[in-house]
Amino acid sequence: MSENAHNPHTGRDGDNHPEGHDHAEEHEPIIHEAAPSYYEILEISIRELLTEKGILRPEEIRRQIEVLDSRSPALGAKMVVKAWLDPAYRSRLVQNGNAAAEEMGISIYDNTKLTVLENTPGVHHVIVCTLCSCYPRPILGLPPDWYKSKEYRSRTVREPRAVLAEFGTLIPEEVQVIVQDSTASERYMVLPLRPAGTENFNAEELEALVTRDTMIGVALPSISN
Repeated sequence: MSENAHNPHTGRDGDNHPEGHDHAEEHEPIIHEAAPSYYEILEISIRELLTEKGILRPEEIRRQIEVLDSRSPALGAKMVVKAWLDPAYRSRLVQNGNAAAEEMGISIYDNTKLTVLENTPGVHHVIVCTLCSCYPRPILGLPPDWYKSKEYRSRTVREPRAVLAEFGTLIPEEVQVIVQDSTASERYMVLPLRPAGTENFNAEELEALVTRDTMIGVALPSISN
């Protein structure tokens, strides 16, 4: 299409905005004033070096970014529900999280171990990363801001029941609360207990009960949610 050709999708000739719309009047120009952080500079430098040496091609980097952006808690929810419905898969999931994820077509980083912690009537797990924000991104997507906060990282270890209560999660005193600290080489996901009263739920209905927070351990799946 030539520069001045009519664009049927915009309703205007030679322009990418709807007819009669003045983009400059409605939006301020985007200005990036903040200087890049140390880690942003490091990432750019490493990426450009790998590209320059031919170790990685720009399109490979782009594809990997797209894969990471496509990850979300919905993937983890599918694993949880399959474990609820299939005892054999639940056993494999607890024994080898990486292999069980691969069964679902979900690839975990080669140098990262995925450990799945199964909640029971007597034990409740909650995950934290006290040093930074290690998190099972391939199955849960990006971590929430509160997970990365200094307050959550420090208080969850010291007073887990109080932190859980602030999320609205009250764990009975007779239930043991175990705090698991993630590392750069080992990430964790909680396999929550299946709520009572869901015996007749199908897979889709069960997946709707499994949220990101239930797989971190700060919430419980509930029919009332």
